[in-house]
Amino acid sequence: MTLKDKVALVTGGNGGIGLAMAAALADAGAMLAIVGRNPTKTAEAATALTREGVEAPLAISGDMTREDSIAETLAQVVARFGGLDILINNAGTNDRKLPQDYALAEWNRLLASNLTSAFMASTAAHPLMAARGGGKIVNIGSIMSVLASPMSAPYAAAKGGLVQLTKSLATAWAVDNIQVNAILPGWIDTDLTVTAREQVEGLNDRVLSRTPAGRWGRPADLGGAALFLCAPASDFVTGISLPVDGGFLCAA
Repeated sequence: MTLKDKVALVTGGNGGIGLAMAAALADAGAMLAIVGRNPTKTAEAATALTREGVEAPLAISGDMTREDSIAETLAQVVARFGGLDILINNAGTNDRKLPQDYALAEWNRLLASNLTSAFMASTAAHPLMAARGGGKIVNIGSIMSVLASPMSAPYAAAKGGLVQLTKSLATAWAVDNIQVNAILPGWIDTDLTVTAREQVEGLNDRVLSRTPAGRWGRPADLGGAALFLCAPASDFVTGISLPVDGGFLCAA
């Protein structure tokens, strides 16, 4: 489970589950880069990681919905660390309303943020990983990759598409020794889900009543799954979608 001498990039790594996964990879020895759209938040996340003992994390301000920004992000990673071994596609956002209330521009923005960004980042990272003899890509989906959501149709569609993208990339790039997998977080206590609880009446009680673990997840709960899928321990695991949800998906 060691990541010594491996270079890892976590998109959306400046908060919530992204920051928790970045910390887990760094704890396992990875040389770490995080990228986020908010430069202040990203710098503060890097400072927090440094306080926790992470050596010189690279903080990048970038927008993963733009090809030029992805190219610049990867260029900075290569300039600092010499290559790339691990990519976690965690960047994304949500906007909750009924399907008929979304404008087409909102639909396109949410698909770009949650699905197209992962495709662009992965295809840009592919030659860097292939040149180093292999790599690991982890796409962060959601339990909404599987379940219906009346208030998040574009988000659910994008996260469902991310599972199929994961399978396609896994089969295409196995020849390059690149494993591509997905993690499907359940209801995790983050800034995004605080907003959900404010917008959806009774959500907190419904989550607690259906989750066998009896609680909301914490960002740190994603660290072990991310580490496994980024480490040599998972070299023969590719194309899977791993729920980290306290049993939510399997509960009747």
